[in-house]
Amino acid sequence: MAKQSAEVVVEGLKRILISCREKEGLDREVHGKVERLIAELQGKRPSFDPDAQRIEDGFAFFKENIYDKYPECFSELAEGQHPRFLVFACSDSRVSPSVVLNFKPGEAFSGRNIANMVPPFDQLRHTEIGSVIEYAVKALEVQNILVVGHSRCGGIERLMKLPDESHTYDFIDQWVQIGLPAKIKVLEEANDLPFEEQCRLCEKESVKNSMANLLTYPFVRNAVVSGTLTLRGGYYDFVNGTFEQWKMCTEPMPPKPMPF
Repeated sequence: MAKQSAEVVVEGLKRILISCREKEGLDREVHGKVERLIAELQGKRPSFDPDAQRIEDGFAFFKENIYDKYPECFSELAEGQHPRFLVFACSDSRVSPSVVLNFKPGEAFSGRNIANMVPPFDQLRHTEIGSVIEYAVKALEVQNILVVGHSRCGGIERLMKLPDESHTYDFIDQWVQIGLPAKIKVLEEANDLPFEEQCRLCEKESVKNSMANLLTYPFVRNAVVSGTLTLRGGYYDFVNGTFEQWKMCTEPMPPKPMPF
């Protein structure tokens, strides 16, 4: 008799779920509780995926506290994006630029990679970075490109340890060599300093190296020279909770005299 009663309850709960799904009238949290109750009544242990739950909870928070609260903003973004910034930041999980700099949706076009590096212009290599820059500058017409370095960067530490044959990486070792000019400068000027301090200096010098590399892209250089684009560098120290920035700008070229 008890078994039959449980089956009746389960069937009733299932009908409620189906009905509420069709009408979208059941809260996500309540929906989950009903499903767990059904599993318990059926004598099953529900499988729980904490990572999937974290993703769902994260989106639910965003939907409730941001998306639903600012419908005008997202309606406008649905029509197109007009960011003022292109931001290059490290892939490091501790340095999300949207969190650190409080960028709102639509404010910053972004590219993230190991050690926030920008390679020199090359139409045959690193085209994924080139395409980000090209789209941001040519299509979106951003007014700023910001390269953000950070404290205790694993990519910069790896660069400073090269060559290290005891432990090799197929992709990382090749990638971080983009920052070799920064490493060379640090070793020339601060070879007597402890390794940790050299890394800190290289974290900042690598940002400057990437800013210089940006000028090798013709469309970036033209925009900087014309005064429509500013190159900016930044350094986020999450150990001490500080942020510093600097900029590189070129004065617009004077008009050429008429040929007469």
